[in-house]
Amino acid sequence: MNKNSGGFILSNLKTRDITQLALIAALYVAITIAPGISAFSYGAVQFRVSEILMLLPFFNHKYSWSLIIGCLISNIFSAQLGMYDIVLGTLATAVACLIITRIPAKNSLLWTVPVVCAVVNGIIVGAELHFVLKLPFWLNLVTVGFGELVVVAIGAVIFYFLMKNQNFSKLIR
Repeated sequence: MNKNSGGFILSNLKTRDITQLALIAALYVAITIAPGISAFSYGAVQFRVSEILMLLPFFNHKYSWSLIIGCLISNIFSAQLGMYDIVLGTLATAVACLIITRIPAKNSLLWTVPVVCAVVNGIIVGAELHFVLKLPFWLNLVTVGFGELVVVAIGAVIFYFLMKNQNFSKLIR
């Protein structure tokens, strides 16, 4: 695996790159707000299926932008938390992306991504729920973190097998 260097910097993007980034952001939003799935995307117990896409920055840093923008747009639909979720939920995604892009891109380290996502979202979103909805912080940390861990770990298993396909591997790099 070979990550692009430069962290979140977007330079020398081609039309294809911009299109990919827009499609990933749109996919994140569509999965998050989809009927039947959206009920699990917000609140104290979250299984935000779109978080599977958080594995993409592990392979290529440019996808961080897709996820940050997709999360921001998705959080506009957060009825209970409104502006707090737009700011803090998006911050959680940005921090997680930043940490993920610092993990060396080795197959054996793919499994660290779910842990990073669970810890970051558990802390930031857990604190958000505590301060806004007055829910117990430690309970929020555990429930949000657990949901994130489960979803992204399932994604890691899926990505692990997909990466064996050369066409998929080329597509996401």
